[in-house]
Amino acid sequence: MHLSRSILSALLLIAFPAAHSPAGAEAAIGVAMDDFSYTDTSAEPANQTAAHERRLSAFMAALRRDIGADGRYRPVASAQDGAAFKVIGGIQKTSTLVQWAKVAVIDVGARKLVMDKLYTFRGDNDESWQRAEMFVSREVMAAFATPAPVALAVFEFELEDNTAAPAAGLVASDASYLAEVTASVREALGQSGRYRIVDVSGEATKARALRDCDGCEAAIAQKLGADQSLIGVVRRVSRTEYTLGFQVRDARTGAVLARGDSGLRLGADYSWKRGAVRLVSERLVETR
Repeated sequence: MHLSRSILSALLLIAFPAAHSPAGAEAAIGVAMDDFSYTDTSAEPANQTAAHERRLSAFMAALRRDIGADGRYRPVASAQDGAAFKVIGGIQKTSTLVQWAKVAVIDVGARKLVMDKLYTFRGDNDESWQRAEMFVSREVMAAFATPAPVALAVFEFELEDNTAAPAAGLVASDASYLAEVTASVREALGQSGRYRIVDVSGEATKARALRDCDGCEAAIAQKLGADQSLIGVVRRVSRTEYTLGFQVRDARTGAVLARGDSGLRLGADYSWKRGAVRLVSERLVETR
């Protein structure tokens, strides 16, 4: 489906229709909104272009009206006119009874997505479109109140082997368990909604021993467009004892924003993943 790509690349601005400004509108948050696109790929024989244009027009009018009726927000023509948020989207009809709506909300100042969701609704009549609009308007306004997620570069966890006779380089099993640790931490932080995980593949992965580079990971993260960086270390004390540590830095300044250490834990290498996810979640998600 090309819906997502076409929506997120649609950045042409349109003027809002005139709207009544409630008392205190000067302090309200500006919202710009493009008309949603519409695509019919249902292959139905009847030409429903006119009906779809009418329903889409009514959908957009209702969406603007609902958002503008909330005293916290005011419609503006574009980001240049003081919009704090920009709403874009599109609807695609895929069959007689199924339609998809892709909606994104952009924090203009931070230049970040605070919402990017794909919804499905059944039916292609006035009632089904009205129900869809009511749901979308609630979702969009909820997104306005949600802080933009922090762009976080989570680098591969490293192993510091303090056993009596560490192997030269990572053995295959160690590399596999470290990869599981990293993937699980990224997943947990991404699903929290507080963070947007930045891809660190490519040149960034060529750096080694980030734990010993005196904060060089922050500069790498900034180059990748991240707000913050995270590095983690598994320290093997014995075959059944280990500790976990991580550190988060501001990508721009290199300042340490958060760190955590698990203390001594009991468990074989397959338990690293569980311990790492718990430690990072406790320090970065559950305490905020």
